[in-house]
Amino acid sequence: MEYDGTYFCGWQRQISDESAIFPGSNRIASTQCCNDTTQYSGVPPALNSVSSVPSVQGTIEKALKKITSHRILVEGAGRTDAGVHATNQVAHFDLPSGIKPEKLQLGLNFYLQPFCAAIVKLEEVAPTFHARFSAKARQYEYHIVNRPAPLTIRKNRAWHVSVPLDISIMQKAAGAFVGCHNFNSFRAAECQSANPIKTIDSFEILLLDGEIIGKVQAKSFLHNQVRIMMGTLVLMGKRKISSEIIPELLKAEDRSAAGPTAPAYGLYLTGVLY
Repeated sequence: MEYDGTYFCGWQRQISDESAIFPGSNRIASTQCCNDTTQYSGVPPALNSVSSVPSVQGTIEKALKKITSHRILVEGAGRTDAGVHATNQVAHFDLPSGIKPEKLQLGLNFYLQPFCAAIVKLEEVAPTFHARFSAKARQYEYHIVNRPAPLTIRKNRAWHVSVPLDISIMQKAAGAFVGCHNFNSFRAAECQSANPIKTIDSFEILLLDGEIIGKVQAKSFLHNQVRIMMGTLVLMGKRKISSEIIPELLKAEDRSAAGPTAPAYGLYLTGVLY
């Protein structure tokens, strides 16, 4: 599936989902959620009837209940944060009775369309398949627009950096993240993972259609890991810190040693490999 994360409080189901309703009432949406309100400059017209900012997981589950009259648990491959987008999120759920996939897809998209989300492909899979635990790797992209002028079309879709960035420095530095490392310096304080050891399969910085795009792949990531890595690379691109110190930052195992956390709205979940 794909979704615009601007108007969601993230993938994971929240208490706010209980008050979030499908369009049809006159209740007005709150524009605050998850202590991160910078990206919520407003809501799309179709969401004016939602009483609070919903989660992606909760919205799909409510759509399934509308269609099947059952409470169905939806498991996602990645728990994207508030404001983070997805062009290729994968999820699975178990149905109590048989419904043709094409009919179910139409029904889900009918309910999801007002929420800026869509099921792009839906198919029956083996009972052993699990969207999260069966995944071999996850792919993310981080988008930066590097120009003096403010963003219009790309607002809430990319990080606007007005100071010139040296892309060659960022490209060279990104390679130092590849491999198995302790990423304690590159995870949020609230990260719940017991193990800070992660293996980055690949990390590229590209210039495509005028945007700087960071493409990174790993089996799994720590909370905010990609955003902190990108925030650190941007500091290097600004020549504020040396591009040679990533091994030192990794060795420090201290969040305060690394750069800032890049904004959520520049991040996209673009692929899950099985």
